[in-house]
Amino acid sequence: MTLTDVADSLGVSPITVSRALREPAKVSETLRERVLARVDEMGYVPDLAARALASRHSGVIGVLAPALTSHAHLGIMRGIEERVRTSDLRIQYASSRYDPEEECRQIRLFLSQHPTGILLSGLQERDGIMELLQRAPCPVVQIVDLHLTQSGMTVGINHCDAATAAVRHLLACGYRRIGLIGGTRDVRSERRQEGYCLAMREAGLADLSLVASEDAPTSVQLGCQLLQRLRSQAPDLDCVFCQNDDLALGALFEAQRLGLAVPDLGICGYNDLGFARYSHPAITTVRVPRFEMGYRAIDLLIRVVNGERPPTAPIDLGFEVVERGTTRRISG
Repeated sequence: MTLTDVADSLGVSPITVSRALREPAKVSETLRERVLARVDEMGYVPDLAARALASRHSGVIGVLAPALTSHAHLGIMRGIEERVRTSDLRIQYASSRYDPEEECRQIRLFLSQHPTGILLSGLQERDGIMELLQRAPCPVVQIVDLHLTQSGMTVGINHCDAATAAVRHLLACGYRRIGLIGGTRDVRSERRQEGYCLAMREAGLADLSLVASEDAPTSVQLGCQLLQRLRSQAPDLDCVFCQNDDLALGALFEAQRLGLAVPDLGICGYNDLGFARYSHPAITTVRVPRFEMGYRAIDLLIRVVNGERPPTAPIDLGFEVVERGTTRRISG
């Protein structure tokens, strides 16, 4: 069964069927529905190898992330999958495991397969990688942080600004000895720590004893351990800003285990994962539009592949500090 067979059965040209499948916006809704119905009826399956030869790309978008199993990235993946679902493109995922050398290797592998586009999540800034991206024969979109613009197209938020806003909120609540709990030192964590330090310096409250981090994957367990460490370093600690919600949940569990009253000890997370709203008490956090980030990034790639001009500026999706039960206003 070929595309020409489908076209002949409908009395249209093969290019019309191809356009209905690959660029639905360029045909009428009625025609697209007729084509889709006939494709299902006849059992037509596109020949991806032939398409790659004809179009010089494989119909595959490569997505490279530091860790595919992280809770935060799963939200991005849902947005990616939702947008791709309405196209005839496919997604190929790869993980760099927070290793710059592995990032470079995976990008080379993607490029060797003539991808339709590449989506990079939190890429490390290294000369070899930058050179690869500059020579890439397909559109590349960088997501997560807006300061990462080497690919030319960026969709995300400013994590430094978001962390600064969160810590300023905690300062406005009346907390003063605000600690930082952090995990793996990648682009996101570095930018969030930068924002934390900026807000504490502004307030004249910066203190290295208030920082506890471990270059290890974040987890609830790590949050427990780092709160213990932070309290030994700074016994007068009255609040912690955590670089993600996993760490915040661990800090909450450890505070409860130690009999510390929350929100007298304030806890703020980052990402607004699903459990943050339903923990007890619910966790104050920074809401990041992860689903929209994935959806908009893939939509941008598809539009550029279809001939639209790329945006001239990064696409800022914004963030929100969400106040819940692990922080409170302190009188006086």
